[in-house]
Amino acid sequence: MELYQFLEANLQALEEKKSPVVPWLRGQDFDLISLENQLVVNRFGLVDLPLNENLSMFANVPPQAYYSRWTAPEPATKSATVIVGCNLGYGLNHLLTTLPPLHPVAVLEPRPELLAACLAMTDYTGFIKQGRLTFIPPHPEALHQALCAFDLQFIYGAVKFRSDIPSRQLGPEYARWSETAQKTMENIAMELTTLRRMQDTMVGNEIGNFRQAFANGSVTGLADSAKGLTGVILGAGPSLAEFGPQIAANPGGALYATALQTLPAVHAQGIKPHMCMVIDYSPGVKNVFKRLDMEWAKDIPLIYSTKVRPDVIEMYPGPTIPMWTIGGLATYIMRDLEYVMDAGGNVSVALMRFFERCGISRMLLVGQDFAWKGEHSHVKGHHAQPTKRAFDPVRHVKLKNMHGEEIISAMSYVTAQRDMQVDCKRMDIPVYNLYGGGLEIEGSTVVTLDDITRGDLLASKDGALERFGLAMGRAQSPRTRPTFEPRLGAWTSSLKSAQKRLHKMFKKSAKKQGEIRGMLGHVLMFLKQDPLYTPYIYNEFMDIAAMSKLGGTHGMKEFTKIKNIFARVLEKVKEIDEAMSKQAGEKAA
Repeated sequence: MELYQFLEANLQALEEKKSPVVPWLRGQDFDLISLENQLVVNRFGLVDLPLNENLSMFANVPPQAYYSRWTAPEPATKSATVIVGCNLGYGLNHLLTTLPPLHPVAVLEPRPELLAACLAMTDYTGFIKQGRLTFIPPHPEALHQALCAFDLQFIYGAVKFRSDIPSRQLGPEYARWSETAQKTMENIAMELTTLRRMQDTMVGNEIGNFRQAFANGSVTGLADSAKGLTGVILGAGPSLAEFGPQIAANPGGALYATALQTLPAVHAQGIKPHMCMVIDYSPGVKNVFKRLDMEWAKDIPLIYSTKVRPDVIEMYPGPTIPMWTIGGLATYIMRDLEYVMDAGGNVSVALMRFFERCGISRMLLVGQDFAWKGEHSHVKGHHAQPTKRAFDPVRHVKLKNMHGEEIISAMSYVTAQRDMQVDCKRMDIPVYNLYGGGLEIEGSTVVTLDDITRGDLLASKDGALERFGLAMGRAQSPRTRPTFEPRLGAWTSSLKSAQKRLHKMFKKSAKKQGEIRGMLGHVLMFLKQDPLYTPYIYNEFMDIAAMSKLGGTHGMKEFTKIKNIFARVLEKVKEIDEAMSKQAGEKAA
């Protein structure tokens, strides 16, 4: 058999697609000729991979017995499949020959010699060039990037995960990568669901905050302002009740920070933080003011994501400092003007990243449980504490803590814990965790209250806390607000023209499906031309992208949807122009 028959042609096709798997594979040390010599023909007449002297991968069970159950999720033309483990290509080839043409497949094969063998034995060039097939190198970032390319499938269809059972006979890496892939898919699905549901709210809040944010100041100048400090991040987990009073009695010289929503809880423990943060853009945040001692909080600076509701910022009694975060207007238009942070989806994770930006010397996590025992998920004083949270199999998961005890968590907490673990491992900053019986935070060092009281974990260098306080004061200085030229007129003219052309096509939609998709592709190019407007029209952009790129027949019903989408786009362009254009500034003045 000739294993080199298709290898170079497939690699060239992948290289043309700028696939990161090509440099990874070319950089590996493996002997394809040696592998070729090991292959056998089994009793089913199939090329097979030996597992040991007496057994090959498909010796007892033919590939069809495994892969006949690999069917496409519905709707198949709006979905995608992810595979970990490709062996010699049997499962992959089954999918490619049974799935519809618009159903893409992504493959992660941890072993370079097997990936090379798979690429060498089958001609995949057509599938690769059509965008139906991609291969992923075994790196978490590459995996995440490849799966994010399935954003339309995550939103409008489904992304099916397949772990190749025959490949698992080769080694534990297949199980590890299967788990990693599934976790990555869960995180992306949650992020996209949140983005889809809340993008209008988040960017709408940014627009509402735009003028006042520049009057309130900026966190940009706080880089390296916390050198020499120990930063304590106070969470609202149940363990805060155990540790809080003793930390309040001996706070040391550390910098204390918490979430806005946690302020009443830390106040109840006798702790007064030096700052707080809010990234939650939901209206429920305002409930914190029903429990917050406004007089007590009036000298605690609040760092707020510009995606938070403007009325929350107005209600806060103390100083407020804006922080631009990725995912909205700031992603493009602010990146050269202000520090733009990836705040994640959890405020404790955001505080860690903020501390890192500030050059903190070390961090201590307190009350970061991400799980609970019994009926209460939060410490007393937090708005969620009065709610009894008995285990709900639909919303909760049962896990084990570091002591082997059963605890309850939710996917949002598990996702935040995973993000925190990644940051702990990534940062070149020591992170300590005053462990209280919740989820383990890998990458941090577990400490006890005795370790803290007997040691110097709460100590900071002389004058460091005062210098940070001065920097926070300077951060409240107003900034020059950028202005932008209004574009509503140009957008209205262009979309009206596109709508007229589409209307003519839809009158003969049975014969014009290709032209309709092509025109929608041009509309997509137009919608993403200006980064000022792109974040706010995310949902409209995705709706047009789904019509353009995914399966389905377009009739007059879809044309009505398109008209409604265009109308929503123009309303949003008008709203941005009114808030952020030069003329808006002149009217306000």
